[in-house]
Amino acid sequence: MTSAGNGPDTAAGTAAWELLLPAVSAPARARGRTLRAALRDAVRSGRLAPGTRLPSSRDLAADLGVSRGLITQAYEQLTAEGYLRSGRGAGTWVGDAVRAARPRARDLAPGARGARADFVPGTPDLSLFPRPAWAAAQRAVLAELPHQGLGYPDPRGLPRLRTALAGLLARRRGVVADPERIVVVSGVAQATALLGLVLHARGTTAVGVEDPGSPQHSALYASAGVTAVPVPLDDEGIALGPLRASGVRSVVTTPAHQFPTGIAYSARRRTGLLDWARSVDGYVLEDDYDGDFRYDRAPVGALQGLDPERVAYTGSVSKSLAPGLRLGWLLVPESLAQAVVERKRTLDLGHPALDQELFARFVERGDYDRQLRRCQAAYRERRDALVAALAAHFPGAEVTGIAAGLHVIAALPERYGPEDAFLARVRAAGVAVRALTEYAHPGGPGGGAGVRLVLGYAHLSPRWIADGVRLMAGAAGS
Repeated sequence: MTSAGNGPDTAAGTAAWELLLPAVSAPARARGRTLRAALRDAVRSGRLAPGTRLPSSRDLAADLGVSRGLITQAYEQLTAEGYLRSGRGAGTWVGDAVRAARPRARDLAPGARGARADFVPGTPDLSLFPRPAWAAAQRAVLAELPHQGLGYPDPRGLPRLRTALAGLLARRRGVVADPERIVVVSGVAQATALLGLVLHARGTTAVGVEDPGSPQHSALYASAGVTAVPVPLDDEGIALGPLRASGVRSVVTTPAHQFPTGIAYSARRRTGLLDWARSVDGYVLEDDYDGDFRYDRAPVGALQGLDPERVAYTGSVSKSLAPGLRLGWLLVPESLAQAVVERKRTLDLGHPALDQELFARFVERGDYDRQLRRCQAAYRERRDALVAALAAHFPGAEVTGIAAGLHVIAALPERYGPEDAFLARVRAAGVAVRALTEYAHPGGPGGGAGVRLVLGYAHLSPRWIADGVRLMAGAAGS
């Protein structure tokens, strides 16, 4: 290649030759665009460092076998964009404005990577996702959807889906479901954030949260400027005395299957909780966690059905279908409805229309009910496998929270403690596991003493469950 000078210039010429050879082999109509893209990438990645002098347009055109005008246009365009700089009679140089590193895509999705056995709760069995039925619904929706259906949707959600959800939730969860007060959201997380933003705008500075409970609730309300106040539990649910003493006027609950303890709120506690909300002119924010999965008796209806004007109710398909769908619903009291809808509008202009049409069809045709029955049977079998494995390998362990949901609480005999040492041993053996104390809120009363584990099982086959418990028992020295 013709040199533009000595030393660094020769190296720059060689580098330019190597970088641009693929570009000049592009079709003639795309050659200029491809050439410019190759030069940009070389500057961004550092292969052409700031201060490097580039070959003259004449020399580079001759070496690449292209017109000089093509090179001139590329130099001029990248000079205008700030990638290159030039001066009359001084040549063309790589500018020093670019500081971008080579792009690198990391995967920050949660997961216990490298674990030999993963009992961390919160994940369903994603292999149960109904791919054939979902694909059929997707094809049908794409074939039937009118062009205007691809426009901006109602921020509450498509009327078709809200109507389908109203029927589903009334039938399965006993809610009072007015389609006009249903908001389709990106999962329970967005529903929680919306409620936090609306309550904060109305002067709310704190909400009560269950302790132990989901750390997600506290983090989401904090992001909306609302402080989470831990309120302890008793055997019937959230403790009303400490709740009254906390001074909050809204509280987040998981009454169907409390996370993580597995408590189902008693009828007396449900009544007392609603009486408290009326007495303070406040709200109960109901996360219907695991509400669809109950194994040994009929599901407990949602709290919202007892007083829809005091309870904001939310749920999602994260456990029944897949969390990656980011699809859920929020049923709001009339007093909050308009403010929640406006917040939803300003956040994202509404949930994706195609996803809504697809799920509406899935519900209407009974596919969602079939999926729930399929999951219920699979998870019941896995629950039974876990209970049996714990009885075999940890004799004397007390297992609770087994009537519903996708996890259990295992309280181990004292000989397995102290808890820190137990966790260190089993994690060193490759077992991913969480202790109940890890779900205690800072400043709250916490989860108590002893080794108490929160064991998720939905994502594991019965064989993996048995092998994982055996591995954990061997590491614990039982």
